[in-house]
Amino acid sequence: MYRLSQVYGVSADAIADANEMTPSQSLVIGQALVIPIAGSYYWVQSGESLYLIANKLGLDLQNLAKMNGITVYQPLPAGFRLYIPPTPRTQAEVNAYLEPRGTDVAPNLIQSAKEAAPHLTYLAPFSFRIKRDGTLQVPPLDDLGAIAKQYNVTLMMVVTNLENDQFSAELGHLFLTDEAIQNRLLQTIQTTARQYGFRDIHFDIEHLYPDDRDAYTRFLRKAADQIHQQGYLMSTALAPKTSAAQAGEWYSAHDYRAHGQIADFVVIMTYEWGYSGGPPMAVSPIGPVRKVLEYAISEMPASKIMMGQNLYGYDWTLPFVKGGEFAKAVSPQAAIQLARRFNSQILYDHKAQAPHFNYWDDNGKEHTVWFEDARSIQAKFRLLKELGLRGISYWKLGLKFPQNWLLLEDHFNVVKRA
Repeated sequence: MYRLSQVYGVSADAIADANEMTPSQSLVIGQALVIPIAGSYYWVQSGESLYLIANKLGLDLQNLAKMNGITVYQPLPAGFRLYIPPTPRTQAEVNAYLEPRGTDVAPNLIQSAKEAAPHLTYLAPFSFRIKRDGTLQVPPLDDLGAIAKQYNVTLMMVVTNLENDQFSAELGHLFLTDEAIQNRLLQTIQTTARQYGFRDIHFDIEHLYPDDRDAYTRFLRKAADQIHQQGYLMSTALAPKTSAAQAGEWYSAHDYRAHGQIADFVVIMTYEWGYSGGPPMAVSPIGPVRKVLEYAISEMPASKIMMGQNLYGYDWTLPFVKGGEFAKAVSPQAAIQLARRFNSQILYDHKAQAPHFNYWDDNGKEHTVWFEDARSIQAKFRLLKELGLRGISYWKLGLKFPQNWLLLEDHFNVVKRA
């Protein structure tokens, strides 16, 4: 870290603080670090010219030459260091879900909410569960309202059809087709929002029967009319589809075009390709994420779309056996600690735009870990800006990823609505 501080002209302490390390900690081969400087540096590769580099990075050739005190046609030797000025920040809305368990919000989640709040437009406690009589089970909220107020964050009220910790198609069918229960639910939502200070009502209704697609759309229209009359926003969560005809228990009942017309904005859950019960792979590989978002902008305005982003990775025990041991969720910080502990090299999959590594544990079992780092999150930020999306939505707080928040502020001016 000391050698890096000499290269970049910042202290080792500053580099360590930015990446939540200590200056004395060993670096892992393949580890990505955020260097806290304005802009960045680029080291010229053999055969590259300033023209090729400017095109590659999307920069103005004349300005790049001027910033580095060279001419446009000057030959550049391999290893020459170019300074890349910071790009203008664009506006974006940022949401983060937070999932309290039990009867209180755990202290680590409160701390995580405080740390994230300056970077957030919305804070979304997960979740207000619909009951079969049309009332709601309220999650523990503790100091979240005060944190939101202190940092000018809009509270998002996440309403779900979770029952026994599973999304219930039967419960969904009940409130979508029984008008009395539906009316009681909508009244309860509005009363609860006023009581706790929520300003956005967010419907995360999943795993519905395919035949309830139109009923869900009708419910959202009815809900939007009432919610907007109260001066609140209304948003929805959508499964990651790539076509209107995509079938499956998670997809059929989500009508992208209708949600784009009715909701003020949507969160598209572009993660969980690699999931705890599936084979090892990147949680949100850039190619599949792009396909979902490109389909979405064909059905609704990009200005209504928030890209979903995971704040975690998974640690799989090998060999993977379907129906066997589930992978364990790990934060990016915990993943790096694992790689350091077991002396593993972190590799980077450029197709998926995601880091990964293997290690052998103390019991002689092999593991593979896919997670997120500075490179992978930068790839998502570039995609967000390229497609002109509304913003990004994180699942979920409580998992350490300090690089994300530094880079988020580097790329975006976060909108505050409260």
